Amino acid sequence: MTVLLVVAKAPVPGAVKTRLCPPATPAQAARIAAAALRDTLDAVRATPGVTPVLACAGQLTEAEDVTELTAALVGWPLFEQRGVGLGDRLANAYAEVAAAYPGRPVLQIGMDTPQVTPTGLAAAARRLRTADAVLGRAHDGGWWALGLRDARHASVLRAVRMSTHDTGRDTWEALTGRGLHAAPLPVLRDVDEWPDALAVAAEVPDSRFARQVAAVHRTLVPRGRW
Repeated sequence: MTVLLVVAKAPVPGAVKTRLCPPATPAQAARIAAAALRDTLDAVRATPGVTPVLACAGQLTEAEDVTELTAALVGWPLFEQRGVGLGDRLANAYAEVAAAYPGRPVLQIGMDTPQVTPTGLAAAARRLRTADAVLGRAHDGGWWALGLRDARHASVLRAVRMSTHDTGRDTWEALTGRGLHAAPLPVLRDVDEWPDALAVAAEVPDSRFARQVAAVHRTLVPRGRW
């Protein structure tokens, strides 16, 4: 059974989604992040044939929407992210999952794509049965999903520059350079800046994420900011 690993930040004001500010305030950005995380957790929980796991940075006890987040995570194994940079934290999260679930393939996503669906995640997990690795690139040049049939190969992430326009390409080259057969997943938009939030909210208008984005957007309309 595939481990579906969600790597996320606790939605604490001032510590998460800071590139949404402005127009959002730090508290509003954290509420948007909390909504994105809850939508992501729901999609993972509804995905058949996977074991859900969360690797979190920061204190969930200080997060926006803490009561609902805590309830949504009942039954989930939780790991604390360790490491200095993102690549190091990702590699460490994979290593901990590999130790806890030896021999299992791991599909990892973040909390920046609340438009993910159980159907799409299940398809990605199936793709991993016939490839050593799967990679879902993002429109901004990064990636939103990485799956490894052998989680130990995530060590390549330590040498990949994260959060650049070339991260997706560099990750693909790191995987194939190790001799892995890699397969692509659909390209998605992840939420980094306000135009991304508006575009993704339009894709999933009935989501918690879209409602929180709309709450901020309504405050901009009287001043003519769209």
